[in-house]
Parts: sequence; C-alpha cells; structure tokens
Amino acid sequence: MLAECFVDGKWVWGGRVESNPISDAEQLLCLLYPITQIDTFAVHDPDSTQRDVLRALRPFGDASNLPRTLVEIATDYFIRHTDEEGEPRFAAGSYLRSLNPDDPVPEDERLQQLEVVDGYSMSITLCLSLLLFVNDRERMEARSAHVEKLVDLRARASRRLTSAMVGLLRSFVVNSVGSETNEGRAILQMLNQGPTTDAELQQNLRNRFERLRNQLKTDVRLGVEAEAMPDEDQLFECGWTWGIAKDAKIITEYAADIAISSQQGYAQPRPWLYFTVSALDGIVDLTSRRIRTLNIFTDEQRSLADALALRWELTQRYWSAVARFDAERWPLEDIPWRTSDGQESDYYSLLVVSVVIQDLIARTATDADLVKAVRVIEDLARRGRITSRFTENDRAAAMHFPGVAQGLVGSEDVMDARLALYTTDFTPLVIKRSLQAAFLTDDVETREALMVVAEAAMDQLDGRRLIRDGQSVDLWDDVGRMLPGTRGQTFDRPSWYLTERVVEALVATANTYQQDTPRDPAMYDHLLRLLNEADHIYNQELLRSDVDDRSSLRDRLGEIGGHIARARELRQRRTSTAIALVERALRLLDLLAEADADASRSR
Repeated sequence: MLAECFVDGKWVWGGRVESNPISDAEQLLCLLYPITQIDTFAVHDPDSTQRDVLRALRPFGDASNLPRTLVEIATDYFIRHTDEEGEPRFAAGSYLRSLNPDDPVPEDERLQQLEVVDGYSMSITLCLSLLLFVNDRERMEARSAHVEKLVDLRARASRRLTSAMVGLLRSFVVNSVGSETNEGRAILQMLNQGPTTDAELQQNLRNRFERLRNQLKTDVRLGVEAEAMPDEDQLFECGWTWGIAKDAKIITEYAADIAISSQQGYAQPRPWLYFTVSALDGIVDLTSRRIRTLNIFTDEQRSLADALALRWELTQRYWSAVARFDAERWPLEDIPWRTSDGQESDYYSLLVVSVVIQDLIARTATDADLVKAVRVIEDLARRGRITSRFTENDRAAAMHFPGVAQGLVGSEDVMDARLALYTTDFTPLVIKRSLQAAFLTDDVETREALMVVAEAAMDQLDGRRLIRDGQSVDLWDDVGRMLPGTRGQTFDRPSWYLTERVVEALVATANTYQQDTPRDPAMYDHLLRLLNEADHIYNQELLRSDVDDRSSLRDRLGEIGGHIARARELRQRRTSTAIALVERALRLLDLLAEADADASRSR
C-alpha cells in the first residue's frame, strides 16, 4: 500500500476513482483499522512496536516518527474534506455513476451536494479509529509541538464524528405502506412461505410487530416525521435511505449549530438494504464496549449515540424478524431476496444475512437459528461462484462487476438524472459474515462449514489481486482475471472501496482467531473420563512411591502431575490440547506400570 500511496515522502490520495471523501476515508482505514483493532499492529508506543510492523511501515520513518507521519496524513484528510466554513463534506463524488452504466455522469458542483450514508458510516469508523489512536498516542508523545498536532487532530475528528452521527440520524426512515400498494404486495409475497392467505399473513404481521410499531411511534422522535409512523393496518419498513431523507426534520435538540442538522435532503424516504447494513456497521463501532469505556465522547455525542443505538436496535429487530418470519421456512431461505420496490438479487439476501448475524450476536442464538443461517451462507457462496465455478455468460458475474446498482431515487431532483452507487463487495462480505457466525457457535461441524466458505472466498480474492511487474500485490481488485466477459480488461489502480472491505474481513478473521476454540460436548465428556482415570492412577503411584525418593522415578511422577494439572487448566478452552496432555500422562503412567511389573518378575 505504501508503494502505491506514499511517494517521495508525500501521501497520494485517490486510486481507481478520483479522490472523494468516502474513497479517501477507505484508503486511510486500510492502515488505521488494523492498527487500532489488532494489538500486535499498534504503533502508538515506539518501545512496543513489533519489528515486522515497523519494517512494513519503514517509509514513514523510525518507530518514533511513524505515528507522527500518520497524524500528518490524517490531518491532511480533514483539511481536504472540510469546506471554507469548517463544515465536513461527505459527498460520494466520483463514486456516483448513472443508473444506466453506459450514460455519462453530469460533472458539476451539484454532484458535491449528494451525500450518501456510506460517507457518514465510513467517517464514524475512521474518526473513532483516529480518536482511539490519539488517546493512546498522547500519553507517549514527548514533544509539545506534536502534542498540539494531536490535540488539533482530536478536535477535527470529533467535529466530523458529530456531523456524521447527525447525518445518519437524519437518514433513518420509516416507510409505511398499505397492503394493496405495489410495495405492500412485494413485502407480503416475500414473507408468505406457505399456504397462508393474505388476510392471515397480515394479522400475523400485526401481532408480530405490534410492540415494535408502538415503540417506533413513542421512542423515535429525532429526525422522523410523525406522519411516517405506521397505523395498525399498515405494513412498514424501517432502516436507512441512501442519504438525508427528503423532508427529514431539522435537528434542534443536538448539534444545532452545524450545517448538516438543517441540510436539505433529497433521498426517497424508503429503506435501502445496502445503506441500512452500512449504517448498522458504523453504529456497531459507535456503541462498542471499548469505545464506551474510553470516555472519548462529548455529552452531545453521547446523546446522538444513544439515539442511533435505539434505531440500531429497532432496525435489527425488524429485519431479523422479517428474515425469520416463518419458523418452518425462513423468507431468507427463499433466495434471492426481493425488496419492497421489486428488486431481486442474491446480494440482497447476503445483506439480510448480515443483519441476522448481527442480531444473533446481540442475543443468545439457538443452534437451529445458526444451522439455517449457515445453510443460507453456503447457498449464497455457491450461487455467487465462491464455491462453484463461473460459466460463460454467468449472471452471477454482475454481482462482482460492475456490481449491484443502488439507484439513488431523488438524486434526479439535484442532477436532472438518476444516479447510482454500484456495490461490488459480495466476496469480502461473505468472509466477514461467515467468520462472525463462526464466532457464535461451539458446534465443530458448523464452524468448519463456515471456515470452508470463508477460505474459498479468500482464495477467490487471492486470484483478484492487482498485478505489478508480473507479480501479484496485496491490493484489489483486478476482477478481469476472474470473470467471464471481462477477459482482456485489466484494472491496474486499486479500488479502495474493495480493498478496505478486504481489510475489514481480515480484521474479522483476526478477531475470530483471538477467541478460544469451540468445545465439542462429546470430546469434553471424553476428556473428563480420561482425566478421571489419569488422576486415579497417578494418585495410586504417589501412594506407592517413597516420599524421600530423589530418583528419576520421582521426576517422572512430577512430569506426569504437571501434564494432568495443565490439562485441567485447559479443559474449558482447548479440549483437544487437554486430551493430548492427558494421553501423554497415561502413556507415562503405563510405562511406570510396565517397569514395576518387570521389576516384580525379576525378583
């Protein structure tokens, strides 16, 4: 990455697309996210920076100058994407294309008015990473001039964080529709997985979502018009639209002094699955235990975080309940998922899986829930050509390139043409969700199935790395090497959109392997039986031994006792390792028994 971005001592912004606030945030997060999420990659303390990390980041300078260079680059990001009035900019800019990919995008300043939820969500992750870094680094910085730069960086990150939180708040929507509308019929058709009449289904929906409907009406006040709240006989969806919603309420309770609190919105007030999942991921970072314990929020930010956490909970509950509406056959199992505007895609099924996995993480998941979720992930991996091969004219190829078009309904009011954001992160998203699901289960077979899918997805990404001087480099994405229909089309500049998603998947991998291995109940029962036998025989040998004996026999008994004690210590966390230790102790005890028997025969 540094060979691409750090040239002649200066950071170079931009990649496959021109520099914009979202792409630049993704570019910076490719460095900052691992540094702040994985302890062995930390660089804030020169005395504890790992040698391999220092070697990889050597262009930034020695262990003392490395974090200072990061501060300079991060500060440059905020300067570039803040306007003359000091307000942060979140425009998607060069990421936006015409809904018809062959049509040109109008290029003028109006394009900078179109902010999307990705800009807010990615800024939350970036600003939190920087605030964590500043918090750790400030204690280590000895020079006053550099301390002042850290203070300045904290202020810039904090201001952008507040704006991004307000942007997310004003992008949250509730879409209430009648059952006879096109949207209502699409929702009912997706949910109906059996011989249930529409009337019965609607009654089931009213019963299932009564509490959630009432909570939306009473608890969600900031940013949502009362008229949008569902009546008892209406269907509804909640989540995030693509940007600040059209007619979104002006925020006066918090952060009223910043422009985004009253900024005009253009987005149709209907949830988009992609932007909903993007927002949920950002809020997960916002509400993590680590962030809460560090006390890095202002009072204003705490109030905004609480408001977003409420919306996170309501949205998780809604989409998880919809996905699992029929206990016998989940609507989620009916691939591909159909959205309320009639769009269908395996990618939308994967996005709904993402919400379900997050919901299962937030509460105690049942084995039945996990088994169903794993089957869906395996099916999507096959249909998305991760665990199966591409064929000529394969329709699945479009999910990887040019991607799934997220049409920005309402953008035509600004640009005189409807624009779209094309999403191409199917494969890294499969890795991330597979590993998050693997973290949930103690079942060895379930975990193994998920790891097989994740490894196959990583193999696919391995074949999509950029080629430089005939060698693959760890930047993405030369998708032309993989997809039918793109033969001969090469991509020589990095997509920070996809590379950042790969980094997220790798961080999820690291987090998974930091957890203890799952405990199989049958193996654990077997271990307890082995421990009981080993302990019994060991104590028999102790009783027969001479307490004053200082021979090798006494040393051997000490070794056996050490194996048994270590096995007991590991029995909950590493069952197989504990079994190996007990079996070693039993073999040594058997050798002692054989030696004793030989001695008796010789007498």
